[in-house]
Amino acid sequence: MAADDSGFGAFVAGTAGRLLHVATLLTSEPVQPPGANPHALRLLTAALGTTYARWDRLRGDDPYGDDPYVYARRELAVRFAREARRYRRGLGGPLSRLAPRERLAVVLRLHEGLYEEQAAALTGLSAERVRELCLRGVGALRSAPAPARRAEGSARTAADAGAAGTAGDTGATGADGTVGADGAAG
Repeated sequence: MAADDSGFGAFVAGTAGRLLHVATLLTSEPVQPPGANPHALRLLTAALGTTYARWDRLRGDDPYGDDPYVYARRELAVRFAREARRYRRGLGGPLSRLAPRERLAVVLRLHEGLYEEQAAALTGLSAERVRELCLRGVGALRSAPAPARRAEGSARTAADAGAAGTAGDTGATGADGTVGADGAAG
């Protein structure tokens, strides 16, 4: 049976955008303008090619078989880790300040929502090392100067949020790390 007949085209149509975003974060390439992320596109193409080669086994009758998205994400992460030396220097993306392993830990933990143990198994590192890389990466991102386009008064600065956090503030933080004036996520 051809892989396209069994839904591979629909799988790619449904997941390629998210997987490309993951690859772009990993390679630390800019998202805009379109086509500004050739390394991410190459990583994605290779991961999808491997997924296509295993498609019949992934979508077979085995109830314990791999989920195709998980398999493709694993291929993407493994290929990135294997070629990390190519991505040492940031290329202008949002995570360009981070080292490749830090980027991998931050993307797997915070963007993809994996537990430390899952990210550790995927990367071949210990859970403690993944935790350390993620904390170091988040610290580096928080110490970055605020983007110039942020509106005045829409969020606390990183210094204010850090001071409030050290003073015992238990307010919730939003997905972008901002804390609202009333302690609610902004």
